[in-house]
Amino acid sequence: MNPNLLLLALCQGLFLTNNVTFIAINGLVGLSLAPLGWMATLPVMGYVVGGALSTGLVAHTQSRWGRRVSFQIGLGVGLLSALLCAYAAYDHNFWLLVSATLVAGYYSANGQLYRFAAAELSAPAYREKAVSWVLAGGLIGAIVGPNLAAQTKGMLATPYMGAYLSLVGVAVVGMVLMAFIQFPPVPPKVEGSSEGRPLKEIMKQPVFMVSAAAAALGYGVMNLLMAATPLAMQVCGYAFSDAALVLEWHVIGMFAPGFFTGHLIKKFGVLPIMGVGVLLNFVCIGVALSGVEVSQFVVALFFLGVGWNFLFTGSTTLSMRAWRPEEKDRAQAAINFCVFATMTLTSFASGALVTTHGWWWLNVGSLLPVCLTAMALLWLMVKEKSVRPASP
Repeated sequence: MNPNLLLLALCQGLFLTNNVTFIAINGLVGLSLAPLGWMATLPVMGYVVGGALSTGLVAHTQSRWGRRVSFQIGLGVGLLSALLCAYAAYDHNFWLLVSATLVAGYYSANGQLYRFAAAELSAPAYREKAVSWVLAGGLIGAIVGPNLAAQTKGMLATPYMGAYLSLVGVAVVGMVLMAFIQFPPVPPKVEGSSEGRPLKEIMKQPVFMVSAAAAALGYGVMNLLMAATPLAMQVCGYAFSDAALVLEWHVIGMFAPGFFTGHLIKKFGVLPIMGVGVLLNFVCIGVALSGVEVSQFVVALFFLGVGWNFLFTGSTTLSMRAWRPEEKDRAQAAINFCVFATMTLTSFASGALVTTHGWWWLNVGSLLPVCLTAMALLWLMVKEKSVRPASP
């Protein structure tokens, strides 16, 4: 953990503070402003759609100006979008809220690259731990995000306007910290030099397909259940403070394992740890289907968070086998596009399913992507075992 990694971990924490606050309040604000109930999570979906649409542009800015400039632009957009969300809440303008979260997706597309940047700030032998430690910085978001939303939602006369304005301060702190991080310089473009293989060829590799699928489906299941939780708990008659508690433990589950996930991957291998992540997703669904007490929401969402951590840290580590240095921007953008596209679908589905069919059926539906992830991991395990040279 060098100073640059520490600062990047803090930026990750602030990024997750923004994300968790958005998740905690966007669905509720959307429900109060939306013309129809099933549209409640459109502001949540706008955030991930904006991220998906921004992946190509972010890849271009990263390639041209480097990590720090691109990350600073992302933070600036995050600040602007928080102001727009606050005004949308004040003006009771649902479609402006959706548009503002769409703009905020550019910040999200940048923040999703913090984990890849972490690997560049450490020696190659420690990149698993570097990725894991920077993701562990999200623990800040786990603690600050839900409490920030709970403490500031009634700060002004307009409900939740204060929570959005608090994210302006979060973005400013992030910009200050980012200014002190020394990233490796962007290699000069040499005329006639190779830009690597075509993206289509990179994406055809089994290791790329499985890492992208695990990241996308793991994030999709997590988003499907997390985005619906505040709405489901409101339907069950629980206070917002109860939903904030559940989200706090969920995000603790997402990022606290980061202190040791890298070590586990080093010791047991990346695919077994990802397999444990899939198993924890099944445990989460089982607990969620067993009842709707606050304790059951807490336990289910905590296991969901830990499962996501194992899958996401593992898929990030696994994906680094799939590209050469000159190919990284395009390959990382492709993976993040898969993640955002899946999250777009699950953000919409979570609101539609939980308001029309309920929490139980939402969890039953989430079994399909979890099973698909398990099948993808088994396929890669068998494939790698078949090509491994026999020991003498």
